[in-house]
Amino acid sequence: MATKIRLARGGSKKRPYYRIVIADIRAPRDGRFIEKVGSYDPMLPKDSEDRVKLNEERIQYWLSNGAKPTDRVHRFLDAAGILKREPRNNPKKAELGAKAKERLEAKQQAEEEAAAAAAEAAEAPAEEAAAE
Repeated sequence: MATKIRLARGGSKKRPYYRIVIADIRAPRDGRFIEKVGSYDPMLPKDSEDRVKLNEERIQYWLSNGAKPTDRVHRFLDAAGILKREPRNNPKKAELGAKAKERLEAKQQAEEEAAAAAAEAAEAPAEEAAAE
């Protein structure tokens, strides 16, 4: 059976609270789980020690039995020193989309045309003054 270490959401609307659970990968997010191994309360300040609670012994057991943590849980385990998480690299993250690129090019072209028109208008009175 393939297992995951993941978050199961609890709490009321706009007041999230998560249990860190071991669950079969086919089980629903908030549904049946095998074991609760921790909790995460995002409403607490980041420096609070009660924000993330982990049962490290049971997590080590499940990791040795092949359980895979989700990305968010992997971050918690890295912060606790249980697992090492390699930073991810997405070089295309900062690139603009196709429509945004088109809008940017159109805006730059309009600015260039406005600057050229302003320069042309500035030269016209100077030429008239020189002709007189």
